[in-house]
Amino acid sequence: MEYVLASGSPRRKELFSLIVPSFEVIPSTAEEKVNISLFPEQTACSLAEHKCDEVFKGNGNKTVVGCDTIVVLDDEILGKPKDRDDAFRTLKRLSGRTHFVITGVCVRNKYKKIINYDKTEVKFNVLSDEFIRIYVDSGSPLDKAGSYGIQDGGLVKEYYGSYSNVVGMPVSLVKKMLEEVL
Repeated sequence: MEYVLASGSPRRKELFSLIVPSFEVIPSTAEEKVNISLFPEQTACSLAEHKCDEVFKGNGNKTVVGCDTIVVLDDEILGKPKDRDDAFRTLKRLSGRTHFVITGVCVRNKYKKIINYDKTEVKFNVLSDEFIRIYVDSGSPLDKAGSYGIQDGGLVKEYYGSYSNVVGMPVSLVKKMLEEVL
């Protein structure tokens, strides 16, 4: 079986390699449109399905995996920051608070398509403005949902659920889904 990861994320690529040693990377060019009438879990799944389907169109003889990760605070989806100021504001909002990280996953081949999600509760440390500025100036938060990476030190106090889900791909769930489509 040939596999395709529908993402250009280096973090997803690294996590997917823990499950599938050999695969092709074809980043989805699908526009990420959030439908505010959906529950956050449905939103994550819908975005993942859209990415997977877009890449599957040109790779129908392979198994394609698409993912999308969202951060939810007070029932609001926090996407990737528009710029440094947006990242600062988002991190200020997350400081000392609990939020959820939801990753939708779609796995599709010519035989089957399945969609699921994983949800992790994350509690942030209280972050000083200086810490946030230094972190934002590093550039790390600028390509991440919620403006942070759990792998970047000093941000997360504790989490309940899957660490790899917060990074961007729930490894155990994806492994199980791949077994289901074979």
